[in-house]
Amino acid sequence: MPPVHSSPFFQMENPAILSLLRNTASEKRSKSPGGGLLKMFKLFPMLTSGCKMVALLGRSPRKPLLKDNATTGTIFGFRKGRVSLAIQEDPHCVPMFVIELPMLTSTLQKEMASDIVRIALESETKTHKKKVLEEFVWAVFCNGRKIGYSIRRKQMSEDELHVMQHLRGVSMGAGVLPPQNEKDTADGELTYMRARFERVVGSKDSEALYMINPDGAAGPELSIFFVRAH
Repeated sequence: MPPVHSSPFFQMENPAILSLLRNTASEKRSKSPGGGLLKMFKLFPMLTSGCKMVALLGRSPRKPLLKDNATTGTIFGFRKGRVSLAIQEDPHCVPMFVIELPMLTSTLQKEMASDIVRIALESETKTHKKKVLEEFVWAVFCNGRKIGYSIRRKQMSEDELHVMQHLRGVSMGAGVLPPQNEKDTADGELTYMRARFERVVGSKDSEALYMINPDGAAGPELSIFFVRAH
């Protein structure tokens, strides 16, 4: 079985991905003993399992929560289950992209300990009639290592809809959400991390999302790439 950790550049030879990669000072940082996930949780507002803040924010008038053109990205999943990714123009909007990644939530948390996480989704579809985010079948890579295939959701599952409803008034944050029912507790806590992402369109066949840390604070670097193979 291949190791969990690998170089962020290993096997990322796709020209579209390489053209979107950014060289930052964080690539030169050594690993810190605290772990990337703990740093990320400290950067974002923490919401408890009671989600009182979520409920209060949900009652406010519907208006854009982000003053810039940042895209909202949410990574969530049960600790013992697979992790999902949802992308929205705004926390109030229906997600334009939802996918369950072929990766356990616990595995992604271990990858975050490296401070640099690059998730690449590659479509092998040859057509150019659709936008790259409209593709359905994706090969998924994490830090250069292929971890499997996923299919973009046409409709959200009950669990995914549950998460989106609870976080409809949250622009950024990290924490634990209450389960939809008691049987869900068998998979552990339902954790989430929501952040703002800078969206960069490289071409009609490539896009990238770069996580924006609150107030420019130092923290884990998370990038998500979408490319159509040629």
